[in-house]
Amino acid sequence: MDASQLNQLEDHHSSGAYVKRDLQIVRGEGAYLFDAAGNRYIDCVGGQGSTNLGHAHPAIVEAIQSQAAQLISCPELFHNPIRAQYQAALCQAAKMPRIFLCNSGAEANEGAIKIAKLVTGRSGIVATMRGFHGRTNGALSLTWEKRYREPFAPLLPDVTHVPYNKIEKIENALTPNTAAVIVEVVQGEGGVHPAQAGYLQAVQAACHANGSLLIVDEVQTGFGRTGTLFAHWQDGIQPDLMTVAKSIAAGVPMGAVLMGERVGALPPATHGSTFGGNPLACAVGLAALAVYQSSGLVERALTLGAEIRQYWTEHLPDSAVRAVRGRGFMFGIELRDKVGSVLSALQDRGIVALPAGRTVLRLLPPLVMSDDDLWHVAHTVTDVLSGTDV
Repeated sequence: MDASQLNQLEDHHSSGAYVKRDLQIVRGEGAYLFDAAGNRYIDCVGGQGSTNLGHAHPAIVEAIQSQAAQLISCPELFHNPIRAQYQAALCQAAKMPRIFLCNSGAEANEGAIKIAKLVTGRSGIVATMRGFHGRTNGALSLTWEKRYREPFAPLLPDVTHVPYNKIEKIENALTPNTAAVIVEVVQGEGGVHPAQAGYLQAVQAACHANGSLLIVDEVQTGFGRTGTLFAHWQDGIQPDLMTVAKSIAAGVPMGAVLMGERVGALPPATHGSTFGGNPLACAVGLAALAVYQSSGLVERALTLGAEIRQYWTEHLPDSAVRAVRGRGFMFGIELRDKVGSVLSALQDRGIVALPAGRTVLRLLPPLVMSDDDLWHVAHTVTDVLSGTDV
């Protein structure tokens, strides 16, 4: 079958839940994607944040091949050496003593909800407007976007949504029944809105005063995306629960809930995951963590990302752009019009990117992208938004 026939075959059997672009990706290398015709694209989708180390990174390929030849599946019914090493390494890196391993960001947030309720004996959760925490039933209850939630109502009870970056709204929403507050350090799906200076520290203080737990969702911001291994380090806080996934294992499905001192150990049989902590994902996670910690890629994202945002702030036309936001290699450009035509124009020029809502252009380039390619993206986005390609 040719590419067109295979696309039709996929569409025929796919669930219908995804709106797919007219592009068949068959291979990846570093920060590049290649279609069936051999055309190369600079990847600013970044696996929706899951490929911080790009595609076919040698350390990741070697870890997959080596571990797959030894043991792929081993539930946490048994001890496993690679799992032990990975748990210890990630807990040390995150400065949190315990971890529950799972398979995705939504699953991690589901786990965090259960843990918060179990530890506090309370049922209420406070989440933020524009927040995105996943599409499974519990995680969807915390997600703000009404078009995601309303077809599946009623969802979890006792969930309150408040405006982001307004500490008084958090404080007013807390009650004696509040188990936890969940926040993103940078709201990704909600438009790439970073936490303002001091906001997360104030949220943490309010949680502690109320006997509630602070859940920090780092599913998209974790593992170097914002210029530090975890984004909340830039805000001077220590979560009680931190959820991670996406680039935790450089694109191999994996998620985790990291647990702080205020949480402690869980009672036996209160949660579980068949594939959570499987040796293959742990081996890849361990290899990925070593790259994040030793390569300088994370630190480079902090400085180079700031330079690119400054360039856009100075060069993007006010007639097309409302704001430039983000941290590190997490970029959001709020437009005055819908983003669809901009995404198409960029794809025509060999760059694939994401929306974040209807009017925000979101770019999540792999940390391994070269300076030349990053600046090519910056200049191309400027050209497109200046009106020559839309």
